[in-house]
Amino acid sequence: MSSELELDELYRELILDHYKNPRHRERIEHADVTAEGFNPVCGDEIEMELDFDGERLQAIGVRGRGCSISQASASMMSELVEGKTIGEIRHLSEEFKQMMTEPESAVPEDLGDLEALQGVAKFAVRVKCATLAWHTLGEGIEQHQKGDGAVRVEEM
Repeated sequence: MSSELELDELYRELILDHYKNPRHRERIEHADVTAEGFNPVCGDEIEMELDFDGERLQAIGVRGRGCSISQASASMMSELVEGKTIGEIRHLSEEFKQMMTEPESAVPEDLGDLEALQGVAKFAVRVKCATLAWHTLGEGIEQHQKGDGAVRVEEM
């Protein structure tokens, strides 16, 4: 088996692990922000609570329904961003979105497990699945900075 096929298999297993065993599924009782994301084209849904300590994301709870890509991406994202500052999260978000929209670009090293989703960039229709949680998180951060507590994002 070639190393490229072995890597593809490892990535598939990682995506399925995050889909079947999503991280940060618990609700955050006293969250500062509740954000919901919805992709009306495919029906993917993301619901998250965000708890901030100033500019730092202290805790994140993420649940949803949809394809393995949207749900695995949300799980991987939650692991990566918890404990980070808003500035760090925005930087990671831009790196992830660039990886999804520019498949020929180099994959940033600081994306952790999210690197497993780089192959999705070859399928434009699936990119929205992978980025739904990131858009929802971004809107949640915006609402936090405005002092609002809830937001709904529709990704088309």
